[in-house]
Order: sequence, then C-alpha cells, then structure tokens
Amino acid sequence: MGTSVVFANQKGGVGKTTTAVNLGAYVAAAGRRVLLIDFDPQGNLSSSVGAATDGTGIYEVISGSVPARDAVLSTSVENLKIIPSSINLSGANVELVQEADREQYLKRALADVRDDFDYIYIDCPPSLGILTLNGLVAADRVLIPLQCEYFAMEGLTQLLESIRKVQSGLNPQLGILGILFTMYDSRTRLAQDVVQEVIGYFGKRVFRTIVPRNVRLSEAPSHGVPVSQYDPECVGAQSYRKLSEEVLSRV
Repeated sequence: MGTSVVFANQKGGVGKTTTAVNLGAYVAAAGRRVLLIDFDPQGNLSSSVGAATDGTGIYEVISGSVPARDAVLSTSVENLKIIPSSINLSGANVELVQEADREQYLKRALADVRDDFDYIYIDCPPSLGILTLNGLVAADRVLIPLQCEYFAMEGLTQLLESIRKVQSGLNPQLGILGILFTMYDSRTRLAQDVVQEVIGYFGKRVFRTIVPRNVRLSEAPSHGVPVSQYDPECVGAQSYRKLSEEVLSRV
C-alpha cells in the first residue's frame, strides 16, 4: 500500500504546490510510482504538470461519478501521474458540509488506487476548511512548507492544533513527515531568526534542506513541467533533489 502525504498550510503562497510537484518529480525519477492529487479548486498543481481536466477530475472522483483509476493522467515525467482538479471542486465546500461523514470522502475515493502507487501526494488549498480536513484524514503523513517570515510561524501554530485534533479522532495514524523552509533569503536577519527558532523548537522534525527563493522555480509552472525538466541545474532544482533524498530516507 502506498504512503500518502498531504501538503498543508492554511497560509497561501508558501510553496505547497511547488513542493508537491517538484518533490513528486524527483521521487518519481528515483524509480518510485507517484500519484499527485490536486485537491485545490485553483488547479495550480494540474497546470504545473500541463494536465487539464476534461471533466474527469478529483471532484468527479469524490462525488462517486468516476472511479479514481479512470481519472489518473500521465505527465511528462516517467512514473509521475496526477488526478487533476478544476473549479468544480469549489462546490465541494458547500456540498460536503451537510454530510455526516464529510471528512472521509477523499480517503474512500483513493482507496482503490493506493496499491497502484508507492506515494500519493495531496496538495490542499490554503485554508483549514473541509477540503484540507479531507486531505489530513486521507493521509499518513503531513509535510508542512513554511515560508521564512514572522506571520508564517503564527499560522504554523494553528495548523499544528488542527493536526492534533485530527490525530485525536479522525486519523490517529497521522504523523508529521517534516517542516520544510521555503522561499529562504539568507540576506535577511528575519529569515535566519525564523529558521533558528523553528529548529530550536521542532528539532529533527525540520528538514535539513532549505529551499531558497529562486526565479526558475516560479517560471517552471508556466511551461507545464517540474523544475527538474525546466532547469535541472538551478539552485531550486538542486534543493528539491536533496529534499527528495531526505523524504525517501524518512519514509
């Protein structure tokens, strides 16, 4: 059975999608079978790998109209697949809130593909709403991208409290895979202070790899490919390659 990892942070613009696609690409390049789940109505993960839904995406999967296997699409990276998203998923925020088992939809929907992949990476929207809750319930581990700024630390406290609540009832097996520093700028004292404070508190839960600000990481999605194909020699690509080695050593 594949290990499922949810990328979560209620703050937007911290590198969740960038981390999901580029980590997925490097893990796939290492010979593992990886399935990306775009669980954000904005569909940024889908466009990052050039995948466009034709009306068969994750919304149709969780609504029960399409089996998960029928929604899986290939990408330009060998061993890397995706179930894309579309704006239709935004309706799930309203539809699921009335359901008694509203937190379990994604977990049930992915049950028939878990044996097909070594890793399932779930990219959630920047909120702590019903979609992110579904992601936390469906996952074995949480990877938390953390931007190196003051307000990101405040959001981390809220996210960890949500994770504890999920662990206490809905998904007792949920663990934290690690905290990843993103958009790091070594020239600023604040970034250095945030890194030291988080490492001092969380210790080994923090990945050794730190992803710096890198324009090539920002450019790659517009070309519909991971940075490993867009510019494999750039510092952003090398950071995610190192992160993939850390992740594989942890899971």
